[in-house]
Amino acid sequence: MGDRATGTITDEGVARLRARIGIPQPYPAPPHYRRPGEDAFRHVAWSYGDDNPLWSDPGYAAGTRWKGSIAPPALVGGDSLIGEDALTEAELERQGELKGDPLRGVHAFYAASEREWWAPLTPDHRVFRRTALVGVVDKPSEFGGRGVQEWTAQAFRTDDGTLLGAQYRMMFRTEREKARERKKYDDVVIEPWDEDAIADLDARYAAERPRGAEPRWWEDVQVGDAVGPLVKGPLTVTDMVCWHVGMGMGMYNVAPLRLAYKNRRRIPRFYHSDGLGVPDVMQRVHWDPAFARKSGNPTTFDYGRMRETWLIHACTDWMGDDAWLWRLRVEFRRFNYVGDVQYVEGEVTRRYLAEGERPAVDVELRTRNQRGEITSPATATILLPSREHGPVRLPDPPGRATTLEAAFDATIERFARERS
Repeated sequence: MGDRATGTITDEGVARLRARIGIPQPYPAPPHYRRPGEDAFRHVAWSYGDDNPLWSDPGYAAGTRWKGSIAPPALVGGDSLIGEDALTEAELERQGELKGDPLRGVHAFYAASEREWWAPLTPDHRVFRRTALVGVVDKPSEFGGRGVQEWTAQAFRTDDGTLLGAQYRMMFRTEREKARERKKYDDVVIEPWDEDAIADLDARYAAERPRGAEPRWWEDVQVGDAVGPLVKGPLTVTDMVCWHVGMGMGMYNVAPLRLAYKNRRRIPRFYHSDGLGVPDVMQRVHWDPAFARKSGNPTTFDYGRMRETWLIHACTDWMGDDAWLWRLRVEFRRFNYVGDVQYVEGEVTRRYLAEGERPAVDVELRTRNQRGEITSPATATILLPSREHGPVRLPDPPGRATTLEAAFDATIERFARERS
């Protein structure tokens, strides 16, 4: 297993992790929204700075092709936002096989995501999910030493049987001591912003708006057309506080006060004493500069999932309310520090009929900071309305599945097939 003293990755630990592939498991945190409604839709969109009334104004949404409020794509999937576990009794009886972390003591960070959406989530439904480890890939760490890609899949449906979407999430496991020794980010300098620079960013914000009710016709799109840019930042701790309000506290179920005590009893190794001797979560690297510096970073930094939501925002602003965001793939290559700005930008790379019948475009996207560094490269596939082919037809789940179990199995099979 992972060596607890040194945080190293061993063959035994990797083998134990691989033995879990394909075994459905409960998610480690309960859903932030058990029955998400119009308020949840609005709070999630607000958390990443999205003011599209399709998510936040039921009166406006009633006049769209959807005939009412729908959730922003960021709500379907993500981390622990939605989804009550849907496991059989037999699957629950196997959970003893999944006890503990075979790589305990080995650093983990969210490194990549692949998401797809099949149908809109409408208000006030219970949502169910299935989760399983689907891949363990040995990969050299950029810090030096051994690294492992740990891929987990999820699929979601509503209480009326609507299949909503699926995702693959990759946690990269890397050896802690190697990360500390290399000190890769020692040369990062976050320069202060002067009034003129802030005024320039404000002007960019003022020019942004969702396309909304104006259709973006498939026939009018050309390869090379720009998507965005959107401005996000300069990042503040306040941005992350607001993001947490809408998006929840993630898979570790971070909580305050008596709930924190209970959580500390559940996962004690996730808590380290602060300068006053008070146990606090390791997750505070995102808001505690001194603790972030202990991890080898110059200051606090965002979550990869924040930039994922920003890329979703760029797509939905560009495509308009009549379109459909089908797929998004993103990698988190560099940190986005407090004080950094990210420009979310891209261009159309292909226009075609997906599966021979759905007017679609592929888009190459990225988040780029003020130092010119690409922090998160991404790609997306968007379905657009067409004058010739008609309104958007929603995509089919993989294998044309009609149940959550079948959709989940097809999602797992596709992962194995695409990476074989």
